[in-house]
Amino acid sequence: MTPGRTPPTISLGELFRGFCLIGLSGFGGVMPWARRYIVERYHWLDPEEFAALLGLGQVMPGPNVMNLSVCIGQKFQGWRGAVVAPLGMLLAPMIIVLLLGLAYLRFGDQPVVHAVLRGVIAVGAGLIIATGLKMLYVYRRRPLALAIALAIIVAVGGLRLSLLPVVVVVLTLGIVLERLWGRR
Repeated sequence: MTPGRTPPTISLGELFRGFCLIGLSGFGGVMPWARRYIVERYHWLDPEEFAALLGLGQVMPGPNVMNLSVCIGQKFQGWRGAVVAPLGMLLAPMIIVLLLGLAYLRFGDQPVVHAVLRGVIAVGAGLIIATGLKMLYVYRRRPLALAIALAIIVAVGGLRLSLLPVVVVVLTLGIVLERLWGRR
């Protein structure tokens, strides 16, 4: 949270509705929509806090944005919020996915269905890239943070190293460098 900024008051109902809208918006990938709603529309978190909580969600087991919803729910409404926020994100999309699964069983062999699915893949990839660039923009004046992000991308994406050891090593190195850099 930005210093001097008063944290918003968010009810259980607002958490449920907000995450329900995020879940309904995010077919093919919830993360771009989560950032748009949580940071830009609702102003529940500032961009840096969103990036920090998403980073925490990425190193925890389970889906990143579900972990984020638990953290945000807990932040604003304690354990009740930690239960309500992910339920909001899951309930309506789960019903829709079950219905789509039934439709796919019936019409999945049609060429038009395969064409639609290829288009959805391209849209999802574009949304993820755009959100990643927005998140990097927050750190444009922090070269060490950008270097850490780049190191993790190269190690995990390029070299195909396991995420957990890479995060532990790179973040430990980042903490040491930040302390040394901060002393100058």
